[in-house]
Amino acid sequence: QVELAESGGSVVQAGGSLRLSCVGSGRTFNDYSVAWIRQGAGKEREFVASINWSGGLTSYGDSVEDRFTISRDNAKNTVYLEMNKLRPEDTAIYYCAATRAFYSNYDGYLSGSWGRGTQVTVSS
Repeated sequence: QVELAESGGSVVQAGGSLRLSCVGSGRTFNDYSVAWIRQGAGKEREFVASINWSGGLTSYGDSVEDRFTISRDNAKNTVYLEMNKLRPEDTAIYYCAATRAFYSNYDGYLSGSWGRGTQVTVSS
């Protein structure tokens, strides 16, 4: 297991950009696949994006593809989510989650390690 801490959430206007960071603890963090998952008020959790341990594999949810980019810097134990062309419906708490295996969906990360989340609010 690893410990995760998200940061970078803020209030931003529609059409704007934001970058979230997920910092992992422990020397084994670089062995883990990491996903971003979000939950808006009154909504179910939604898969946003995932990246494998090397950064060579990525996957995106339909609603964010072509707007969001996931990347990682293993030297800094950090995974990023670059969010562009933000919309009010992107408003949510964004969590990062980590597992050994790589998944392209939310279910695969349910049993993994999770951070506490960071709030993103997009105003219209």
